[in-house]
Amino acid sequence: MTPLRVSVLAYPGCFASEVFGVPDLLTMAAHVAAAEGRPEAGYATTVVSPRRSVHASGGFRLDVSAVRPADVLIVPGFEPPPGSDPGAALAAYGPEIAAIRERAAAGTPVVSICVGAFLLAEAGLLDGREATTSWLYADHLARRHPGVRVRRERLVVTDGGVTTTAAFSAMYDFALRFVRDHDGPRTARATARVALLDDTRSAQGPYVDPELLPATGHAFSATVMRRLDQDLAARYDLPALAREFGVSDRTLLRRFGAETGRTPLAYLQEARVRRAVHLLETTDRTVAAVAAEVGYRDPGTFAALVVRHTGRRPSAHRTAHQVGHMSEASSNDRRNPPGRPLPGPNRRPEGLGGTGARHA
Repeated sequence: MTPLRVSVLAYPGCFASEVFGVPDLLTMAAHVAAAEGRPEAGYATTVVSPRRSVHASGGFRLDVSAVRPADVLIVPGFEPPPGSDPGAALAAYGPEIAAIRERAAAGTPVVSICVGAFLLAEAGLLDGREATTSWLYADHLARRHPGVRVRRERLVVTDGGVTTTAAFSAMYDFALRFVRDHDGPRTARATARVALLDDTRSAQGPYVDPELLPATGHAFSATVMRRLDQDLAARYDLPALAREFGVSDRTLLRRFGAETGRTPLAYLQEARVRRAVHLLETTDRTVAAVAAEVGYRDPGTFAALVVRHTGRRPSAHRTAHQVGHMSEASSNDRRNPPGRPLPGPNRRPEGLGGTGARHA
C-alpha cells in the first residue's frame, strides 16, 4: 500500500505545535496499526512552504520543502495579537494564500487548524461553505467573510472537500477522524487511548468563556446582548425587542448580524445553553428545573438544543459533574481520613499537589 501524502503548510508566525501535532499523531496511529498486525501503509508527512525559510511562533526555524502535490494539505493557525482581528495579519501571507488556492484548484483536500481558516477564506475556499474556527475569533471570520456559514459551536467541519477546525487541540479531533476514515475506528480508538485524547467530544461550546471574548466596539449589538442576558427565560419576541430599541425588525436583524455574524435568537440560545451547562455542572437541580430556568418547558427540546451546542446531552453534563465531585471527595478522603483536618490557612500541607426553542 502507498502511504498517504500529508503536507503541512508552514509560514512565518504559525504555531510550531500545529505544524507537527497532526503528523505526530498520524505516526502514532501507524505504529498502533502495525501493532494490531495490519499492513502498515502509514503516512508520508512533509512540511512545505512557498518560502525558502520559515520561523514559526517563538522564533523556531523550520526546515521546509517546496509545495508539491499531496493527498491532503494542512494549514496551521497563528497567534493574533491579543484583542486583535486575525484578518489584520493576512496581508503578510500572500504567498501562502496563493499556494492554498493553487493546491485546492488541483483537487487537493485542504484542512485548516484554528485561525488557519482565515487563510482558507482569503483564498476563496470557504465561500458558500460551512466552516468553523476558534470560538474566540468566530465573529471576526463571520464579519470579514459574510459568505461563509460560520458554525462557531463545532469542533470540526467538512464541507465540499474543505475541512476547518476549532482552536489548537481540535487538530487532534481532526487527526483522529482522519485516522478513523483511513485506518478504521479500532485504530482511531486505540490511538486516542495511547495519546490520552478524548475521542468523543464534538463541540466547542463547553469551552466558551464570554468574559474572554474581545470587545467589539459595537455598542448596538452589545446593548441587545445585555438586554437578552437580563432574562434568559423570557419569551423571545423580535418585534417587541425591536420596538424597545426604536428600530424595525429588519433593521435590528441587519445591524446585529453585521456586528456579530448571527441573529439575536442564535445569541440567546447560546447564552441559555451556557447558563444551563453551568447550572448542570455546579448545582443539584434537576434537568427539568434547569430547562425551565433558561426558558424551556419541554425537556426534549431543551436536550436537543444542548446537544447541538455542546455535543453532549444534559444528563452527560450532570454525570460529569457528579463524577468529578465524587473523585475530588474520594481524593480528599484518602489524603485526609476521618479525624484528620483539612489543611487550612494556618496548617502546612504535607505535599504539593435554534431551533426548537419554546419561544422561538
